[in-house]
Amino acid sequence: MRHVIALDVGGTGMKAALVGLDGALLHEARRPTGRDRGPDAVVESVLGFAADLRAHGQRHFGTAAEAAGVAVPGIVSAERGIAVYAANLGWRDVPLRELLSRRLGGIPVALGHDVRTGGLAEGRLGAGRGTGRFLFVSLGTGIAGAIGIDDAIEAGAHGCAGEIGHIVVRPGGPACGCGGRGCLEALASAAAVGRAWAAAGGGPAADAADCARAVDAGDALATRVWLAAVEALADGLVTAFTLLDPRVLIIGGGLAEAGDTLFTPLRAAVAARVTFQKLPAIVPAALGDSAGCLGAGLLARDLLTTAAVV
Repeated sequence: MRHVIALDVGGTGMKAALVGLDGALLHEARRPTGRDRGPDAVVESVLGFAADLRAHGQRHFGTAAEAAGVAVPGIVSAERGIAVYAANLGWRDVPLRELLSRRLGGIPVALGHDVRTGGLAEGRLGAGRGTGRFLFVSLGTGIAGAIGIDDAIEAGAHGCAGEIGHIVVRPGGPACGCGGRGCLEALASAAAVGRAWAAAGGGPAADAADCARAVDAGDALATRVWLAAVEALADGLVTAFTLLDPRVLIIGGGLAEAGDTLFTPLRAAVAARVTFQKLPAIVPAALGDSAGCLGAGLLARDLLTTAAVV
């Protein structure tokens, strides 16, 4: 059975699948990255996982994978196949495409940014399907976005399109990991909400999910923290869709798991800021934490389609 390898590398764990050329999910697996052992060990974990997936396909389907797609966090040069920088993994300028292709017997390998790859899956298979133009925003430890146009994701001239998390929404505000101040990511990411709630009285181990539960329970202090993040997020989103004019705004990541606790005040805050703009539909992501892996499979299948056309 003809198939490809799909691999989504996160800060602590990896999700993988063998995917048929018709899109059928043939096999799924998960492993830790082993980042506590250092960046070189993480690279070896990725390569070893991919090799084991290839062997599984040979044993169970009688043939080796024909291509592989891998989604990684941080700064990615998809054209050169290099994981330029990933703070959570300790990576700098890792030639991951070349390393994977060599380990997998020379098959073609596609490398993608995790959020843009997840956005690709949402566009073709999930909440953005058939919309023509959408913006996918992931609210996790950080905030990043993917600009969807038809069946493709816009990478930009320098591979940084969609970095909505670094729109400055509060000039002079909290320090951001990028070196700036007042970035959306520093105010409205799941990590930022967790920090704010911990400092406001939620306790030193409090996180964004704890804050959401306190909001649902009617805690006034938690509600103040939550709504401050929602207001900042609305400012960033309105800036983004004023520039990009999407039909649909898809919100994913850990913070989106709060459901209506997030979406009800967010839709109201965005609507209150709209003047001449056409308000896009604001919807939750449909694919959850499977999006990155599904998108990696699409990248791999696209390699084979392109090769066939050429």
